[in-house]
Amino acid sequence: MLASGCSQAPEEQPDTMIDLQTVASGPRIQADELDGAIARQPGNASLYARRAAFRLDAGQIDAALRDINQALVFDDAPGQFYFTKARALRAQGFIKPALAAADEAARRGYASPELNLLVGETHLASRRYQDALDQLDRVLQQEPDLAAALFYKGLAFEGLQDTTQALDYLRAALARSPRAPEILHQLAFLLNANRQPERAADYAARGLKLEPTNGALWFDYGRQFELRNQPDSARRVYARTVQLDSTYYQADYQLGLNAYQSRQYATAVPHLQRALRRAPALPEARAMLGESLESLGRWAEATDQYRLLLAANPGNRHWRYKVWKVGNRSRGVIVNETPRPAPIEAIEPLILRRPGL
Repeated sequence: MLASGCSQAPEEQPDTMIDLQTVASGPRIQADELDGAIARQPGNASLYARRAAFRLDAGQIDAALRDINQALVFDDAPGQFYFTKARALRAQGFIKPALAAADEAARRGYASPELNLLVGETHLASRRYQDALDQLDRVLQQEPDLAAALFYKGLAFEGLQDTTQALDYLRAALARSPRAPEILHQLAFLLNANRQPERAADYAARGLKLEPTNGALWFDYGRQFELRNQPDSARRVYARTVQLDSTYYQADYQLGLNAYQSRQYATAVPHLQRALRRAPALPEARAMLGESLESLGRWAEATDQYRLLLAANPGNRHWRYKVWKVGNRSRGVIVNETPRPAPIEAIEPLILRRPGL
């Protein structure tokens, strides 16, 4: 249940959502039904391409890529085959090969809003925001109400730090797809980032009604409490976030930060450790972890963290000193840090001279 204190997520049962596994079962069954046809016509490129498309829709990415590659072995002319290959490569996270396949699809005469949308989203993932906007504008010229294109355009403007345009396009996407938790999350996230927690809370609560186990939306809801100076409510919601989604390292980081600032070092350590496993370069997290471990007398573990910090900042005298000091403690050597008295300098005697002498 959402913590109390401001905009509440409704407590009634959320509307029944479609089971995504059931949705995927349709394309999966269609792909399986093509097995027999392919067995009878093993050289038919179109059958492999159709099965690849069904497998993509079913989330069977590796199998889809094998199928579309086999289709291209038999017939490398159709541009649509390269579009399917681009989709599969993008789903695997291969940005440059996906763009190359998309370019080949266009070169071979394949043109569709879906191709522009794929290229736009891929540029967005590469943080090439202006290139993304160019592709998304082409999509919207053909399909001005396409929620996905409006959504990605909002993210591109967010990347360009144009908050006003980003919010406008995200709201336009939401108006056309009001039951999309990801759009609600992005709106809540952006509003929190711009210190508008009251409005962020409304979007997060709406999203949680649709998807009560969404870790990103729970984090958004906790963040608005923090911005409104309600730390206890924020901690409860962050704890709920990591309970639902252990991969959401931002919540672990906030819990670790709050515990560290309260000098609750034993509580801070596991949260900071989990956050760093997911995001090793998280700012200040490793320093807080090292100092928490040192405060708990876990010298060897603290030294390990300080060594990592020194390796990342080889000229930093503070981390070099910490490695020396805490490393000695881990070996049972107590370092005497009492400052030595300053040496007494000889002072020449003061000679007073009378005027005229």
